[in-house]
Amino acid sequence: MKRIICLLLCLMALPLWAGGEEVLPPREYEFTHKAYRQYDSTTLKYKMETFKIQGVRCYLTKVWLWDPGKQIRKVTSEWRKNIMLPRHMAEKLPEAALVINGSGYWNPTYPDVPENYPGVPADYFYTPWGSLTVTDGKVLRNLEGIPYTGLTLEEDGLHMYVGEETGKVLEHSPIQTWSFRDLCPLQLNGKVLAPPDWEWAGKKARRTVIGRVDRNNYLILSVTTEDGGTGITLHDVNNFFQKYFELEWLYNLDGGPSSALLARKYGKKKMNTVMGGSAKDVDIMAFTELPAE
Repeated sequence: MKRIICLLLCLMALPLWAGGEEVLPPREYEFTHKAYRQYDSTTLKYKMETFKIQGVRCYLTKVWLWDPGKQIRKVTSEWRKNIMLPRHMAEKLPEAALVINGSGYWNPTYPDVPENYPGVPADYFYTPWGSLTVTDGKVLRNLEGIPYTGLTLEEDGLHMYVGEETGKVLEHSPIQTWSFRDLCPLQLNGKVLAPPDWEWAGKKARRTVIGRVDRNNYLILSVTTEDGGTGITLHDVNNFFQKYFELEWLYNLDGGPSSALLARKYGKKKMNTVMGGSAKDVDIMAFTELPAE
């Protein structure tokens, strides 16, 4: 009874966010393990739990943000010129409390630009996947006529698009985008989207997967290859989330060597690497305190 009363009091105390909707409280989940690391402030909370899936070490980070549209940020390498280590990109955002790798990217080693993209593969080297790229509200790429698949950050938080016209995506005024291969949307409203015969999804690897529970709550699964492990497949990822969680959507960010999970303890300045982070990436997704007005 005391717990219910406390929860009701907390809900009554939650004000409206900038978009005019009520802030949803931090979710409680039946799936829970001992915290590996925690962060708890009035505008940002995360609990990073460690456990195993099929003997493979994983981290599940449960994130709550007061105003996701302002607290989820992107830092990028220099467009078409280079890629950077995640920790070096994170240094550009000292207010970040949690950082993961983001988009996939093209380079001379992996030049597999889709055939329907205009120009030649070299035109896209060291840029993110996707027919639409938006950074801090600025449109860097808009390939009209080529559907966009990936994530956007909008006023009310992260959204996932699957084969949407770029013009319709831009109607929602995205602040940021993150994108990887067209088949990387894994689930939508509980329905599995990844084709069962997709060869790439059946390979075991390190993973960085993010899901939206509601506009204030997100889940991040980071799969390691510690102690000589081989990681898990995307089918394993889907089975895990379907078994334990109800999500609005689930999306596979770049993985393998690109996987990175960095975290800062509350009250500390140093950002520590929890997983990966040894390979250069094109961008990161960061979770920060609510910026001062």
